[in-house]
Amino acid sequence: MTGLSTHVLDATSGTPAAGMRVRLFHSDKGEISTATTNDDGRIGEVVPGPIDPGVYRLSFDTGEYFAATKTPNFYPEVSISFTVDDPDAHYHVPLVLSPFAYSTYRGS
Repeated sequence: MTGLSTHVLDATSGTPAAGMRVRLFHSDKGEISTATTNDDGRIGEVVPGPIDPGVYRLSFDTGEYFAATKTPNFYPEVSISFTVDDPDAHYHVPLVLSPFAYSTYRGS
């Protein structure tokens, strides 16, 4: 499996963050993709593989997500930059989110 996927978990509710808009940017090409998380908080193919090497940034619209549930929050957007060096690999970039904190890691 190659390409790029993401998964967003709402740590406050302990549920997937469904309906969150996520945009993908490439450092040289600008915005290259926009998608919305499904009911399981996932976007299975932000970019179907293979993905070109380079520096990318995922931008998660957390402000819009929390506004929909009238939840006060500090971060209107979470951006995660990462490097793709192997076009034949699969890149999974999860986001664990709460209104006042977030974390991420390279998933599998």
